Amino acid sequence: MSEHKPGFSTLAIHAGAVPDAATGARATPIYQTTSFVFDDVDQAAALFGLQAFGNIYTRITNPTTAVLEERVAALEGGTAALAVASGHAAQLGVFHTLLRPGDEFIASNRLYGGSINQFNHSFKSFGWNVIWVDFDDPKAIEDAVSDKTRAIFAESLANPGGVVTDLEAVAKIARAAGVPFIVDNTMATPYLCRPLDHGADIVIHSLTKFMGGHGNSMGGVIVDGGSFDWLASKRYPMLSEPRPEYQGMVLAETFGNFAFAIACRVLGLRDLGAAISPFNAFQIATGIETLPLRMRKHCDNALAVAKWLEAHDKVTWVRYAGLAGDRYHALAGKYMPQGAGSVFTFGVKGGYEAGIKLVSSTNLLSHVANLGDTKSLIIHPASTTHRQLTDEQKTAAGAGPDVVRLSIGIEDVADIIADLEQAMAGI
Repeated sequence: MSEHKPGFSTLAIHAGAVPDAATGARATPIYQTTSFVFDDVDQAAALFGLQAFGNIYTRITNPTTAVLEERVAALEGGTAALAVASGHAAQLGVFHTLLRPGDEFIASNRLYGGSINQFNHSFKSFGWNVIWVDFDDPKAIEDAVSDKTRAIFAESLANPGGVVTDLEAVAKIARAAGVPFIVDNTMATPYLCRPLDHGADIVIHSLTKFMGGHGNSMGGVIVDGGSFDWLASKRYPMLSEPRPEYQGMVLAETFGNFAFAIACRVLGLRDLGAAISPFNAFQIATGIETLPLRMRKHCDNALAVAKWLEAHDKVTWVRYAGLAGDRYHALAGKYMPQGAGSVFTFGVKGGYEAGIKLVSSTNLLSHVANLGDTKSLIIHPASTTHRQLTDEQKTAAGAGPDVVRLSIGIEDVADIIADLEQAMAGI
């Protein structure tokens, strides 16, 4: 008889957590402490030398954060995870582990504007170079691969354009090139899509968004898929070469299929310092308990709103993969069969000025630079989240002058539509 495996909803509630051994508390306690007392000098030495697992300092490990990490790893099907302060911190941690000055990585040109800015500018200070490619063209990805390439990066569901990445096609290219495929799964969440099941090697999230789900806590996470052979080449010395700070330990040899998560923790988080607070880890882990319920409602509401907008005389187009006529509808059916998420864009007649007028006129929908909240949100990307980009980059990222982005919440859908209707009337 095969062993029973818990379902997604069960894992979202129970993975990583047990009643507190000291008090019997059923909810995970918030271990709001900076440091932890060692049993003796031998245990302390073993912890600092990576010869034993345990807590030293909350910048590196914390029991509350560990529950969050185990929960996300379980939901994504990974071997281990590392929670950090934000989605941007997760990206920094991943590339800090993979790249040296002069190295390159290939990225989809349809990404969150903040990621485009981080890759184009901040990463240049480390000598890391991004090669932008249209991921709708697999041949272009293949052509961009060089001996300097160290990773391929995409979003499973792109923000804000609603582009669905053909994960299996990109994973095949990454395997042939001998580099890891990294997927930002923020917009889809593991409820809708598990990139590791489709060939990805590493998954990241901005936990600030749908995973936490309530717009109250910042966080990010790196999930190690355990599928990449870090010893196959000399491209990744932080994992494959002896580490002087750990008495010559080779992390990939010592930690096997969760070596990448360990490297991000003890070589990246330890020194870069982008630690998540125990309180935020608690808030996000609690939010994840309702992730399946929220995502179902998000998707149902989003589809209804998208259909309503499609028929509106002041809307020129709607880009939502849940719509039958959308160019990414088939890919959404393959990779996200339970729904196409809650974030999508549409074009409003009147362009830039009309878009600004619309987002300024809603009442129920909040005009904020966030997504993935229980509350419905609206923004004009060209004047806000993608403002730093050139006009060409804005258009390529799906953030042209007429674009309005919605993050549909879990309110009654009739109320969401009524608010958009009254805002549209003012244009």
